[in-house]
Amino acid sequence: MADAVLDRLTASNVFDLGGVVAVVTGGGTGIGLMMSTTLLANGATVYIIGPKQEDLDKMAKVYNDAAEKTGKPGRMHGIQGDIRFKAEALRLADEVGKREQHVTALFNNAGIMAGQFAPPAAPTAAAFRAAYFDPITEEDFDLSLRTNAVGPYWLTFAFLPLLERWKASAGAGGARVAPQVVMTSSMNGWTKDPRTASRSFPYMFSKAALGHATAALAHELLPLGIRVNGIAPGLFPTEMSAPGTIDAVGASRIPPDLRFPFAVPAAAPGQPGGTNKDMGALVLCLVANWFINGETVLIDGGTLLEHASSY
Repeated sequence: MADAVLDRLTASNVFDLGGVVAVVTGGGTGIGLMMSTTLLANGATVYIIGPKQEDLDKMAKVYNDAAEKTGKPGRMHGIQGDIRFKAEALRLADEVGKREQHVTALFNNAGIMAGQFAPPAAPTAAAFRAAYFDPITEEDFDLSLRTNAVGPYWLTFAFLPLLERWKASAGAGGARVAPQVVMTSSMNGWTKDPRTASRSFPYMFSKAALGHATAALAHELLPLGIRVNGIAPGLFPTEMSAPGTIDAVGASRIPPDLRFPFAVPAAAPGQPGGTNKDMGALVLCLVANWFINGETVLIDGGTLLEHASSY
């Protein structure tokens, strides 16, 4: 009996995602790609959603070819879509529903940053208005909120029927992994220091909204048995944090000479910020764990220990 217990608790069994179907918005770049490649590597079928079909197909081919070469069963498929809109959420759910009987996990990950400001030139009201008010547009707030907070609301409810069907799919693993929605918020949904958010209040406010949505929707979906959890990343190498550094496999790197206006803990020697392994380990934990619900996991290397926050 003890050997059976040990076998059941091996990483290969705990994190076996065979039969799992995941949808990852923004899944072809940045943190979304860290998520989608982790899911694929452990046996899941992954649908990545983004603005350009050509880019999605290119990234899917890179990793599908690698998966086939190494004998991994997971596969990646791209679907173009704009997650800001209610009608698009329904269309995307219909598109996935034409190809799959169910969805195990929806990762509302896509996000943008807009409305950055330079620090005030002096401690005066006029200087503060010139910094925080004059350069920020209404569109900065509209785009940030619609992409980072409102879009995940539409997608969550549009995909509910597919998530609910997963519970009945015992043959595909539905009795093994509970369905859930995962929101990508940010440490900047809790920080009080805009330096950690590239000095963008639209970004900070939209991520704070998504953090509250995670707990509220988890409560609301309890009767359906569909979990809602969140991930709040700190600094990870992405096109947002390190523009122009994407390589052939879609990964970014933080150049050694790039400096940030806040304390950045090292994930490993010579590696500021988090890695795809750090993000992947958390993704696997949330997918495999039935007992986490309504929580947002901070994964920032301790950044908010150095900066004032409400986390």
